[in-house]
Amino acid sequence: MKVNEIFYSLQGEGFHTGTPAVFLRLSGCNLRCPFCDTHHEEGREMTENEIVAQVRQYPSRFLVITGGEPSLFLTASLVDALHREGWRVHVETNGTHRLPENVDWVTLSPKDAFAPNAEPVTQRYDELKVVYNGTDEPREYKQFHILHRFLQPCDVGDATANRKILHATIHYIKLHPQWRLSLQTHKTLDIP
Repeated sequence: MKVNEIFYSLQGEGFHTGTPAVFLRLSGCNLRCPFCDTHHEEGREMTENEIVAQVRQYPSRFLVITGGEPSLFLTASLVDALHREGWRVHVETNGTHRLPENVDWVTLSPKDAFAPNAEPVTQRYDELKVVYNGTDEPREYKQFHILHRFLQPCDVGDATANRKILHATIHYIKLHPQWRLSLQTHKTLDIP
C-alpha cells in the first residue's frame, strides 16, 4: 500500500490525547474537504511486512492509522500482522467505507457536512469526532452506538476566526453536555 509517512509522536486529538503513538499515514483520500490540513498525496509503496518492520522500531505499541482515508487501503491481514507484534490498532476514518473488523478502536470523523457523497456507512465506531464550524448544528449520528462524542473546532487558518470558532464550540458543548471538547493539541503545543 502507499504510505505517506510513519512517525512517532503523541496522539493530539480525541479520547486518547497525550498517548504516545506511532502514526501510519496512508496516501490518498476519496474526499476533498475545504479545511484539510494534511498533505497525504505523496508516498511510497510498502508491503505489509515493511510496514510492520518500520513501526516495530518504536517503543509504544499504540498505532494510529490515518490518512488521507485509511479505509480505502487497510487490510485485515496488516492488522493481524500488527496484532501478532503486540500492537493496539486504532483507525481514524471519515466512515465512507468499511474497515476490517479486527481493528481495535475506530474514530469516526465524518465529513458529510463538508463534502458530497460522504455519508458514513454503518459499522462499529468507538468515538465520534465532529469538526465544528461554530455556526451549524452538529449532527450527532445517533444511528451509531458511540460512547465518546467530541466536537473539534475547525481550524480555518486564521487566528481571529479560529478563536471565535473555539468560543462557539465551548458555548455549544456547555449547552449540550453529551459532547466533549477535542483540541488539536499537537498544533497548539507544536508537538513534533
